[in-house]
Amino acid sequence: MIIKKNLHVFGSAGRVMLTDVFLVPDQTAKPIIIYAHGFNGFKDWGNFDVVAKQFAEAGFVFVKFNFSHNGTTIDKPEDFEDLEAFSQNNYTKELNDLKMVIDWVQETNEIPTNEANTGAIYLIGHSRGGGVTILKAAEDSRVKKLVTWASVIECKTPWGKWPDERLEAWKENELEYYPNSRTGQQMPLHYQLYKDYEMNKLRLNIQQAIVSLNIPVLLIHGTADEAVPIEAGKMLKHWQPTAKFLEIDTDHVFGRSHPAANDDLPEAMKQVVNASISFLK
Repeated sequence: MIIKKNLHVFGSAGRVMLTDVFLVPDQTAKPIIIYAHGFNGFKDWGNFDVVAKQFAEAGFVFVKFNFSHNGTTIDKPEDFEDLEAFSQNNYTKELNDLKMVIDWVQETNEIPTNEANTGAIYLIGHSRGGGVTILKAAEDSRVKKLVTWASVIECKTPWGKWPDERLEAWKENELEYYPNSRTGQQMPLHYQLYKDYEMNKLRLNIQQAIVSLNIPVLLIHGTADEAVPIEAGKMLKHWQPTAKFLEIDTDHVFGRSHPAANDDLPEAMKQVVNASISFLK
């Protein structure tokens, strides 16, 4: 297996996005899967290399990356060291980042040309990354298949359920904080996140995007998901009746944790990976 870790791909505002490539060389052109992580996430969360290897062994080129403004750094790709960058992140930046990764996989010499089918690009997105992949699939014809894991249905993470008083304080102070329950950090959110949404409401309309899709779509959601309730997955299915919908008795991260205790995937995550591979093949 060929594994290339932490390749440099330039994203929004010229920031480097560390990017990984996994593939099993066999002299055949394989579809390329690009994975987009969620809010407070990163490409290696929960020992995601284990997942990447399984997709590679199943006959895909698997690519995962850190969004340019997710708060991690080149030196510490699993820690939120750059909170200023985190505060300046938004959906528009992440859509641009994903476009630049798609551009990169079609042009790079890091993936052997005889091993990759650049005309078959598939997206997988988790949580907020799921919403981003839905939007990107709707606006980029290069995307041929889509899988979402516990996807959001609005571009309002994490402020969508905040009371009016908190939103007003955010507007006045131009800065709000969101607790990271895993690290204990108070993650800063600049008001530009809200303004970006208001300025780009049409582009950031996940309902409109998924309704417009005419490619194969698989929606996977946990029945015990507290971060993005199962009703969100059912709503996506309602908006796009041709999509396949899979419910799994699990939480928002499919039983995983970070750091992972070992290389064994939880049973729920095994179901997610197997169902995704079966669908994409």
